[in-house]
Amino acid sequence: MGLAITDTTLRDAHQSLLATRMRTEDMLPIAEKMDAAGFHSLEVWGGATFDTCMRFLNEDPWERLRTLRRHFRQTKLQMLLRGQNLVGYKHYADDVVEAFVTRARENGIDIFRIFDALNDERNMAKPMEVAKKVGGRVQATLSYTISPVHNIAHYVTKAKTLVDMGADSICIKDMAGIITPTAAYELVKRIKDDLHIMVQLHCHYTSGMASMAYLKAIEAGVDVVDTAISSMAMSTSQPPTESLVAALQGTPYDTGLDLELLSEIAQYFQQVRKKYAQFDLAAGTVDVNVLRYQIPGGMISNFISQLSQQNALDKLPEVLEEVPRVREDLGYPPLVTPTSQIVGSQAVLNVLAGERYKMVSNEVKAYVRGLYGQPPAPVKEDVRRKIIGDEEPITCRPAGLLEPQLPEAKKAIAAYLESEEDVLSYALFPAVAEKFLEERMAGKYKVDFSIAREGLANSGLAYHPV
Repeated sequence: MGLAITDTTLRDAHQSLLATRMRTEDMLPIAEKMDAAGFHSLEVWGGATFDTCMRFLNEDPWERLRTLRRHFRQTKLQMLLRGQNLVGYKHYADDVVEAFVTRARENGIDIFRIFDALNDERNMAKPMEVAKKVGGRVQATLSYTISPVHNIAHYVTKAKTLVDMGADSICIKDMAGIITPTAAYELVKRIKDDLHIMVQLHCHYTSGMASMAYLKAIEAGVDVVDTAISSMAMSTSQPPTESLVAALQGTPYDTGLDLELLSEIAQYFQQVRKKYAQFDLAAGTVDVNVLRYQIPGGMISNFISQLSQQNALDKLPEVLEEVPRVREDLGYPPLVTPTSQIVGSQAVLNVLAGERYKMVSNEVKAYVRGLYGQPPAPVKEDVRRKIIGDEEPITCRPAGLLEPQLPEAKKAIAAYLESEEDVLSYALFPAVAEKFLEERMAGKYKVDFSIAREGLANSGLAYHPV
């Protein structure tokens, strides 16, 4: 049996390259061809897409999912879920998690890729349980990083725990693009040999090692890898689909995908990408900083933005040097949403203040208190005391301290309420959702895909009705 491929073009690729700005109207004209390509699944939802739909695109993320589900009739749809954070940046109460996962399944998600920034399985338990209950496939995820506590044995132990919790498959999520080919081989082989479960590898191309890591993982028995169509690949996105398909042709790992059809899909997105040139910051080159500091690509651009606002862009090298120190102080959290923001912002504060932890963000205080979960290693004692004094961090599951949140959310948007999905949108992003729902009610934003099709026709792009 050949290698299977998950396509990330409609979620992670444009999140990585185009600030998550791709509109639904630019996804639909190529849907029929993508659906016919034979992918294992299409990652189309979750991550930053939910927030961005409402905040910047004036689109309803739930309507996007329903629309895509109608157009993709053959291929499984997949989403990225941040554990108890869902698609947000903090923990939500269990009633919100239960309703969100249930509605996501009802609106079209087949596979839930569930991760936690700290690999704290307690933060993954509730969404995994609900996804299983409503008939979804649970892909429990290991956020990959490198540190004195993150070795092969550590990850295999974590994977076993997740399998015992009901995972249908395991994903190794290399969000910074730092897994080496050798490490990819060893980790995949150990999980396959010890746990006999489907394993998927997700890498970003940032360091330039991802395609090599994929080949070694394939040799070790990986079942599925994530790629993006070539015109939306590389840089901080995923490896290009066509290159891998060509490399495996005629081998026991042959994907069976049609390069001619993939080429047509690539040509389409090459044109679409031009529409988002103002957000397209991908240099297309390898970023060696990720190997030196383990910093995901998006963090660098955030640093540039933050420091520019303070007229302190010359401090960027100091900030990059400070990130690994802050990460060590805080117990080596993997740098992925939201811990990448937590560590990164504190590194900036430390450099700008000229004294470490003189100023501390509320998020770092919450992290040290244990409100994000259990760090992989203990927070350094002197740092903990400087940040929260004699206060003892919590040891329970953080979400266990939260009261139900849906009743209050429902009451708050009663004037704009059209569906339970609206309540969830508000519970996750109150300010953003309220503005969006108010403007929707006023009729200001109505997406007419016939207009979108006409616009594409005028731009010379082919529209393929489904």
